[in-house]
Amino acid sequence: MFYDVPFVSSPEMVVRRMLKLAQVKPGEIVYDLGAGDGRILFIAAREFGARAVGVEIRHNLVEQIKIKINKYGLNGKVRIIEGNFFDVDISEADVVTMYLLTSVNERLKPKLERELKNGVRIVSHDFEVPGWNPVRVDVVPDIWTTHKIYLYVK
Repeated sequence: MFYDVPFVSSPEMVVRRMLKLAQVKPGEIVYDLGAGDGRILFIAAREFGARAVGVEIRHNLVEQIKIKINKYGLNGKVRIIEGNFFDVDISEADVVTMYLLTSVNERLKPKLERELKNGVRIVSHDFEVPGWNPVRVDVVPDIWTTHKIYLYVK
C-alpha cells in the first residue's frame, strides 16, 4: 500500500518541545495526525494531562498503539483511530500535532481551516504549512541534525 508520508518518529525531546510550545494544558484534546508509534499521544497524556487522539492509517501501528494504551493504563485518556486523517473529524481538537511533508500539510490546510475552531494551536515538526505564518519557530539541536518546530494559531 502507498502512503503519503513515510513513518519516521519524532525524537521524544522534540515531542516534549512541541507540546510545551503549544502550551498543552490538562484536559485539553490533542490530535496527532499520522500518530505513528503513538509517542506524542502517550507523552501528551502522561506528562501534560491531555486527552490524546491519534489518527493512523497503518494497521500494524494502530495495533501497537492499542497494546500500549492498555499497558500504560491510558484507556479513556488516549484513543487511536485507524484511518486516513483527511476523512476524520478533528473539530474537537485544542491542539493538533503533525510530522508530515510540506506537500501533505498544504493539502491538509483547507481541512484545518474548515474544521478547527479559533484559537487551536497547530504544531508541525520540520515541515511548514505553506501560506501560513508561524507565530513561533523553535530550533531543537540533536546529535547529527537540528529539528524545526512550527507553531501556528488558528
